[in-house]
Amino acid sequence: MIRIGIVDDHAIVRTGLRQYLSDHVDLRVTGEGSSGHDALEMARGGEVDVLLLDISMPDQSGVDALAAIKARFPELPVLILSGFPEAHYATTLLRQGASGYLNKECDPEEIANAIRLVSRGRRYISPAVAEQLADSVVGGAGTAAIEKPQHEALSEREFQVFLRLAKGETVGHIAEALFLSVKTVSTYRTRVLEKLKLATNSDLTYYALKNGLIQ
Repeated sequence: MIRIGIVDDHAIVRTGLRQYLSDHVDLRVTGEGSSGHDALEMARGGEVDVLLLDISMPDQSGVDALAAIKARFPELPVLILSGFPEAHYATTLLRQGASGYLNKECDPEEIANAIRLVSRGRRYISPAVAEQLADSVVGGAGTAAIEKPQHEALSEREFQVFLRLAKGETVGHIAEALFLSVKTVSTYRTRVLEKLKLATNSDLTYYALKNGLIQ
């Protein structure tokens, strides 16, 4: 029996997933939550074998929650289930420790299969993500190569700071939320602006919206 935790701030999504997964004899939902804090508590409780985690949540983004969970419980498989297309987040989050990435519009059976796969310690790579990864490997080899989004060059912490700045959070608030000094966050902000070749926080917001990283 694979024990599953579902973390999504929409109750209807959690209900639908729970009902669907209950039809599978080898899957059982043992925990539900609506925030990054809930996700961390679920991981800390040790009552789940796989965590289904949304990216967009009110108190803490799934990106932050993923980083916190993998720092404390690196062996717990975290499967990202998001409304954002794979092209926007998948490779970045896989690099940061996610066991797989699924779009909420995927076939429900794909979710069940992905849960089974990651519970065995493997990663779930959808065909769309596999194509992305292949493109990133071939790089500039040939005219058909696809240019990688600039945000994929950001480190895990830079990506966290970037998303928070893009959502309008102040440097002070980010420092408090991530347990960093204001000076450190300011340094990350400078690096992010340089890597993305942007000048202001408004530019960061526009970039994030244009690339579907925030809503």
